[in-house]
Amino acid sequence: MQIYQDTLQISTHGRNTYNITHEVDKIIQQSGISTGLCHVFIHHTSASLIITENADPDVRHDLETIFSRLAPDADPAYRHILEGADDMSAHVRNVLTQTEITLPVSRGHSAMGTWQGLFLWEHRTGRFSRKLTVTVTGKT
Repeated sequence: MQIYQDTLQISTHGRNTYNITHEVDKIIQQSGISTGLCHVFIHHTSASLIITENADPDVRHDLETIFSRLAPDADPAYRHILEGADDMSAHVRNVLTQTEITLPVSRGHSAMGTWQGLFLWEHRTGRFSRKLTVTVTGKT
């Protein structure tokens, strides 16, 4: 059993989904592990990770529409407002999604379905640099 770990820095430019499938696959390939698991963790509380449709961007647009209803910006009930109108809603969105995802590794690549992609979902409206730790374990 081997373990390989690396970090990713992803620049975001506002609330959106950023496809990170290729970057994570690159780390899997660098690890030399052919069969195992790839764990991805985001080090932030106002962005998250999701696996969703990678072919039709309308899916991600519709997810944003739903989440804007569930966790609206500048809700007057929020007490945590020091960092702006989008901060508390970003924390709620983070809690409702995921900060870590584990993917199967097969033949040296992530083994997701044909229409699946791994996305960093930025929940804030500004620009940020997001840190992710990617850990690959398995057999070469």
